[in-house]
Amino acid sequence: MTTHERVLVTGGTGMTGRRVTDLLKQRGVDTRVGSRSGVPPFEWHDTATWDPVLEGVTGVYLCYHPDLAFPGAAEAVAAFAARAAGHGVRRAVLLSGRGEDGALAAERAVRDAFPATTLARCSVFAQNYSESFFTDQVRAGTTLLPVPDIAEPFIDLDDLAEVAVAALTGDGHAGRTYDLTGPRSLTFAEAAAVLSEASGRAVGHRSVTPEEYVRAAVEGGFPGELAQGLVEIFQEILDGRNTEPTDDVALVLGRPAGDFADYARRAARTGVWG
Repeated sequence: MTTHERVLVTGGTGMTGRRVTDLLKQRGVDTRVGSRSGVPPFEWHDTATWDPVLEGVTGVYLCYHPDLAFPGAAEAVAAFAARAAGHGVRRAVLLSGRGEDGALAAERAVRDAFPATTLARCSVFAQNYSESFFTDQVRAGTTLLPVPDIAEPFIDLDDLAEVAVAALTGDGHAGRTYDLTGPRSLTFAEAAAVLSEASGRAVGHRSVTPEEYVRAAVEGGFPGELAQGLVEIFQEILDGRNTEPTDDVALVLGRPAGDFADYARRAARTGVWG
């Protein structure tokens, strides 16, 4: 990495962005965090913040919160990608959802604006159990989903971050599409059993109605609109379309993807589940 490189990480304080940021900094890359609290600040829906945050940037990690499938996401991310291209940005990585129709629309729009964008399509994050909507449910002893139980090859976000950094700092990734998964698929009930073994506490899994899921999520502090949006995404992608693992993590990193059980043991050691 040459000293004149600078990478912008949008969503740089979030689950994926902070890992990408930390890894870039560990490797000596000049890194700018794109967030409302960043310097300069960045906001997806405030275009006045775009030019200052892109100044001098050579690579950008595109992470739209809460999800590319939400209304307005494709338009915002594509417009920002076009602005980045106009600023001379050479490399871009888009965090995308595996098998989401809304995410596919965003991918096409971003690629139209910035053809060299690397697509990092992810399956369900393992870290959702320790850093997101599953965390309190694990503590309470039962994870909930508004769909029948299905197998999913959970992706460890540390692997995602390594793939993103490889694409942001090295050659050979421009225009590539990577479907990032763990090395094996587990049903959510099987994942709960792995969490039980790792944490030493009983964790089960239960399928519920969409109404029950939204009610439980709102009671747990999630905004109703976000909870309903999650239901729609779960119903779309958790139908078996993403069950098969891929070798793309190994293709990029030259090593196997991290296993869900290894993630669970690491998370348990932090005490996150009490």
